[in-house]
Order: sequence, then C-alpha cells, then structure tokens
Amino acid sequence: MVRSSTRRSTSQTSILHVEDNKLVAGLVEDLFKELEWHVDLCTDGDTALRRLTDNAHYDLLLVDNDLPGLSGMELVRRARKITHRRRTPIVMLSGTDCESEAWAAGVDAFLKKPEQINEVPLTITRILEGQSRHI
Repeated sequence: MVRSSTRRSTSQTSILHVEDNKLVAGLVEDLFKELEWHVDLCTDGDTALRRLTDNAHYDLLLVDNDLPGLSGMELVRRARKITHRRRTPIVMLSGTDCESEAWAAGVDAFLKKPEQINEVPLTITRILEGQSRHI
C-alpha cells in the first residue's frame, strides 16, 4: 500500500496512451476528461518507444497490442528494459487474444476491448494507488 504522503493526486497523473484506432482513443479520452488526467497519445509503437526513451514523465502506460510498427507486446518488453521505465505501470487494452503473453511481457493489468473499456479509469486508479490486481 502506498502511504498517503507519497500518493500523487490523480489530477496530476500523466499517461502515455498508445492506440491507433481513433474511435477507441476518443472513448478513452472521454473517460479521462472528468478525472483531469494528462494524456499523451501515440498512434504507433515506434513513436511511443521514442517517447519512452526520453525523459518525459509518465505515471502509467496504456497500450494496445495491435499497432503499426512495433507491436504493443514488444513495446511492453522494451519498456521493462529501459532503466527509468522498469517500474512504470503498464495496462494493456487489447482486442486481440493475447492476455497470457501480455502477463509474461510484464503488464500490470490486462483489459479486453471493447467489453472492458469502461473499466480503464478504475483499473488505472487502483494501480496508481498501489492496489494493483490482475484483471
């Protein structure tokens, strides 16, 4: 459990969302608006990897698997090897049947789209508050 003195306000939360489907990206953006989370959107894995290797601050990564360029799964594997990203929580939101592979790659949560898209904010909140559970 995270001590209250070290817990970040969710309004200060910064998320890198990696999603190539405009409809899904828009739905997630709408879910995040009321939470006042700052979201950077990347539409391909290669651009996301470049952002992850720089010093931009992200509290969490929300990643699709089926992306142009580098796949979401490979992005997760590589993020876990970047020194300043190793402990950054990663949620995979994917329409493909890849849950077992995602856990093995190092995600902190897996959600199936479209049926679990509404669970994204609660899942992220739990992870950021130190109450992560496999979903």
